[in-house]
Amino acid sequence: MVRKLTLTGMVLSATPVNDYDKRLVILTKDRGKIVAFAKGARRPHSQYIAGSRPFSFGEFSLYEGKTAYNLCGINISNYFEDVSADIESVYYGFYFLEMADYFSTENVEAKVLLNLLYISLKALEKKVIPRALIRHIFELRCFAINGEYPNVFQCVSCGESDDIHYFSTKKSGALCSKCGAAQSDAIVLNTSTFYTMQYIISSKLEKLYSFNVSDEVLSELGMVMRRWMTAYVDKGFKSEELISLTANVLP
Repeated sequence: MVRKLTLTGMVLSATPVNDYDKRLVILTKDRGKIVAFAKGARRPHSQYIAGSRPFSFGEFSLYEGKTAYNLCGINISNYFEDVSADIESVYYGFYFLEMADYFSTENVEAKVLLNLLYISLKALEKKVIPRALIRHIFELRCFAINGEYPNVFQCVSCGESDDIHYFSTKKSGALCSKCGAAQSDAIVLNTSTFYTMQYIISSKLEKLYSFNVSDEVLSELGMVMRRWMTAYVDKGFKSEELISLTANVLP
């Protein structure tokens, strides 16, 4: 007998299948990343036409198959329309979806990652802090959830915690003045940048987007995350290219 279940999640991507169907990748709270087929979702009057788009968050009723699920009901509570309505925000939003896809695994619960994705999209909608800061917070917290975050709380070589001024990707974290001076790839960072990274890694999710930083700290945080992404992410993201192009075109 085919099992029916309801999962809370968000659509990460949707691709056409056959003449009228869609293949959805959904990040779910209880089962992580799943693949679901929405029959007839591309028909003009389909009940799934809106809820089968990326960013759609809610409850998905599904029939469970051997390798995939079939959608049989949908109850969307948030479409994140304000993200979709702004060209720059939507590129950042798609970047978050791609990152969530990369960091999630099939049949492994993803409650924390799903919550992070949700509040990050809400932060994009509110437009209280810069999109670039939201991006780097999201990136670093993804690594923290995945257990691959840099040690920025003490020198990774000697354990010193009061004199950290350098950051090394090769050493996977902070270095004190003495150890950092001898490390070839080490870069000097503002003390506030270290405090910012410590906060991003350790704070509660609901407090994650409650602060802003100076342009200098934002620039350094971006530099650290670019280096970390290059070292620990083995693929490129299409939306990242669009973010860069938009930054060069928009005033």
